[in-house]
Amino acid sequence: MPEEKQRIRRTAEQISADIDEQVEKLRENIDSLEERKAESAQEFDDKIAHVKRRIEKLNEKKKSLSMPKKRKPRKKKADKIKEMIALAQKNGMKLDEIADKLGIEMGE
Repeated sequence: MPEEKQRIRRTAEQISADIDEQVEKLRENIDSLEERKAESAQEFDDKIAHVKRRIEKLNEKKKSLSMPKKRKPRKKKADKIKEMIALAQKNGMKLDEIADKLGIEMGE
């Protein structure tokens, strides 16, 4: 029969020291996990901030769509004619000359 080796019994102090080593390793593991958690939390905070900025931009775009742009009022035909006559008068033409150019006889 092969020789059986007897197990060496450890003392309570040795067992306690081994447990302390295991606890220290686990604490180091927790520290590294905390660091990774902080890094990923910062990364997610940045992503959240970016998405919030996009939401703000979209809300501004939506708001601008809901309020129509102010447009210049269209000029009516009569307004255009008045403007044309005023321009002709500015250029030194008299009403009689304008009427002649247009082929209109003005009653006096």
